[in-house]
Amino acid sequence: MKLVRFGAGQWGVLEGEMIHETDGPAGNPTGRHFDLGGVTLLAPATPTKIVCVGRNYLDHIKEMGNDAQELPKEPGLFLKGLNTLAHPANPARPDHSGDVVPYPSFTNLLHYEGELAVVIERRMKNVPEAEALDYVLGYTCALDVTARDKQKTDLQWVRAKSADKFCPLGPWLVTSLDPQNTVLRTYVNGELRQEAHTSLMIFSVAQILSYISSFMTLEPGDVVLTGTPEGVGELKRGDHVEVAIEGIGDLHTRIGH
Repeated sequence: MKLVRFGAGQWGVLEGEMIHETDGPAGNPTGRHFDLGGVTLLAPATPTKIVCVGRNYLDHIKEMGNDAQELPKEPGLFLKGLNTLAHPANPARPDHSGDVVPYPSFTNLLHYEGELAVVIERRMKNVPEAEALDYVLGYTCALDVTARDKQKTDLQWVRAKSADKFCPLGPWLVTSLDPQNTVLRTYVNGELRQEAHTSLMIFSVAQILSYISSFMTLEPGDVVLTGTPEGVGELKRGDHVEVAIEGIGDLHTRIGH
């Protein structure tokens, strides 16, 4: 099932090109229906926090120049501010409408990082790994935009990871997906830059969620980004980025001039 957030914050179930409105992200039908091409899509989450995992693919650890001789013992986490959430383009609209990610004046090295994102359905605290996926509302595509130069120079990654609209999300949630059995691809201006099977994650989605819940309560609507594979690289002003995950769909984002 595909869950979409659209318009003024409504939720609905997408079937073909028709949205059947519901009274919440996993709610009951309202009886109203909307054509996909006639609505504005919103990021399919209303989080209290966005938790991200770094260095969750071995080849990405290597390409960033970090020691890959010994795998991490536990997930490496950081946060992105709620101001980073950006709305997706509507795949049914040829003009790729959606939020444009500003290219900040403080950086000269903006990078893309395509990722699988998880949205939480119900409060999650001290949940064992075997039960963790039962707390997931759905899965979607994410673009972790990063000011790479500031990631290297600043004490914390606040500017590097949390500038406005640095977390495009969408286009919708898919509720039935094996998160360790899909393929993630990132394209820049139509050129394939990243491609990896999610089975290559060092820490599985279930492990990540259980680990986070051991010290931080995850609330309904919270977003967890699960790490990016090898192939990250530079973005230029005006670039078009597409994060495509098999079984979910395509997230289209444009970088501002």
